[in-house]
Amino acid sequence: MSSPSAPVSPDPVPDTSLADFLFTHSLARPGEAARWTPLAGGVSSDLWRVDLPGRSLCVKRALARLRVAADWQAPVSRNAYEWAWMRFASRHRPDSVPELLAHDAEAGLFAMAFLPPGQYPVWKAQLFGGQVERATAAAVGELLGTLHAASAGDDALAEEFATDDNFHALRIEPYLLATAAAHPELSDILQGLAHRTATTHLALVHGDVSPKNILVGPAGPVLLDAECAWYGDPAFDLAFCVNHLLLKSLVVPGHRVGLLDSARALTEQYVRCVDWEPRPALEARVASLLPALLLARVDGKSPAEYLTDDRHRLFVRTVAAALLRAPAPTVADVLDAWAAALDVPAEPGSGRPD
Repeated sequence: MSSPSAPVSPDPVPDTSLADFLFTHSLARPGEAARWTPLAGGVSSDLWRVDLPGRSLCVKRALARLRVAADWQAPVSRNAYEWAWMRFASRHRPDSVPELLAHDAEAGLFAMAFLPPGQYPVWKAQLFGGQVERATAAAVGELLGTLHAASAGDDALAEEFATDDNFHALRIEPYLLATAAAHPELSDILQGLAHRTATTHLALVHGDVSPKNILVGPAGPVLLDAECAWYGDPAFDLAFCVNHLLLKSLVVPGHRVGLLDSARALTEQYVRCVDWEPRPALEARVASLLPALLLARVDGKSPAEYLTDDRHRLFVRTVAAALLRAPAPTVADVLDAWAAALDVPAEPGSGRPD
């Protein structure tokens, strides 16, 4: 997915429908000079920074075919659901999303404020740069849990975000079912997790809570890229984010302890917000889904681009397969198993012996 952050080369000017969108919604005036700069990082949408006299904004348009090696089609209607998710988040935590400016559902376009990278660094870039801060992870967990709690049991949201087909196309099939096809020996387990996830409807799910879609803002985390928004299983969001921290611990070895501690802090803060179901039930679903998502980033349709070392991929396959066959009851247990396999010292209070 894509984040309004790093620019690529400036100016190929996009097609006239995009400029017309700005004029139609009074975001630009006829005759104003507009500089369009494509932004990097997205597989599912085109994203531009638009610089106008005295102001900047972002325009996002969904793609019908995602930019990955595998054939991955997805409905462009997801752009409208992303807009709706961001409107929901802005009502409950105004600082958690960019300011929303205009939307054209038919064209699959919307505009939002541009957040300057100097003030809103991308969390993924911080992590890969060795800036691993427990407080940032805790704030992400608290924000995610707050938004899930605000949406749980809301029949109107459940009806508005009955996006099961979108979520199947963007998450269930390319992550869980494609991985099941790649691992016949684990197929029954992975298909069971896919079915359980798809049929659990408890809260409004973002669907792509990844460090590349999180800006570290002065007032707290800012969430981007909610194209997968779906009223479903909140366990998916927590598992999806913790998964990224675990994978990064493979490739940022000098910060393994910090990354695992961040995963614990994120989970702990999130779980404190869980009031819509028994916390052990939520944790058990996260703990069983985590190894499936780990494996999916090696053998699913969207492999993590930084897992280029065969030893790292083998490590993920080995640890994930063991956890799929013998599911851990809590996220802490998954983190302990991962840390033990990495031979990382126990965190204070983690429950692991020295």
